[in-house]
Amino acid sequence: MSATEREAAELREKSRMPDKAQLAHYYHQMLAIRRMEEALAKAYALRKFGGFLHLYIGQEAVAVGALATLKPEDYVIATYREHAHAYAKGMTAKSIIAELFGKATGCSQGLGGSMHLFDASKNFLGGYGIVGGHIPLAAGTAFASKYRGDGRVTLCFFGDGSVPQGAFHEGVALAALWRLPVVFICENNLYSMGTPLYRSLSVSDVSQKALAYGMARDRFDGEDVVRVHDRVAEAVRRARNESLPTLIEIRTYRFRGHSMSDAGLYRTKEEVEESKKRDPITFGRELLVRAKMDEKDIVAIEDKVTAEIEEAVKFADESPELAYERLAEFTYKE
Repeated sequence: MSATEREAAELREKSRMPDKAQLAHYYHQMLAIRRMEEALAKAYALRKFGGFLHLYIGQEAVAVGALATLKPEDYVIATYREHAHAYAKGMTAKSIIAELFGKATGCSQGLGGSMHLFDASKNFLGGYGIVGGHIPLAAGTAFASKYRGDGRVTLCFFGDGSVPQGAFHEGVALAALWRLPVVFICENNLYSMGTPLYRSLSVSDVSQKALAYGMARDRFDGEDVVRVHDRVAEAVRRARNESLPTLIEIRTYRFRGHSMSDAGLYRTKEEVEESKKRDPITFGRELLVRAKMDEKDIVAIEDKVTAEIEEAVKFADESPELAYERLAEFTYKE
């Protein structure tokens, strides 16, 4: 790259860089998600709760950057790896952790658990356990928005393992046919559970699936929260202003196994360590340093996050379970 090209690249970088307050907000959210997931992993190991636990560690910039493009009234639908999306949509760490602990103070009063977070007041319409099964639901939500003319956009997150599913193609086909205000975001972390990408997809570029439906597409790496925001923002603008869907593939990487029961032996230690060099948390902190934020202010964010998650775990520990007598309310109707 010549000096002139380098200067032009630096100018583009500077022109798109948010102010320190926005960068601090991104960093707080990403770090809170990381600390929350680490706290949940510890609690799971201590058998404070059971079932499945799918951690988002390593992918934080995707959820935070993408959801920062939305208005409060917009909808989000995600997979079973949805703790980060729920937090970025405005749900509290207290309500999320309490839900996983099976407590009455959880977002679904302890009845949903890790894979089924839901909060209608935040327009977070759920995590879903069936791979790809929620994608047509996102098309349906977007259809409702278009029918009502309410100007809302739906973001739908899914993994690369959803792409070979028929439900993915049904949802995307209808969104394109009916020109729905929805953005489909494939968080491609390169492994469908323990199956590498080359064993599950004949075409590794997921975004090319959009070509079959005449849909706009994009594809990029997801360690930079600012890049994620800017690229997703264009798709959200297209959905809101033109009622057109977009398929986005964001290349990312989970540092932990598929779930807590997965030792991740299908990946080499060297591969994981190489990916950690592109840690979105480290990159988010570097953005603050480059924006000339004082070290003490960065540490203050980190201390605030630590206190927030510790308080949330304490809250969940001390919260009561849903009374047995109330279970019938969610099973039977008079």
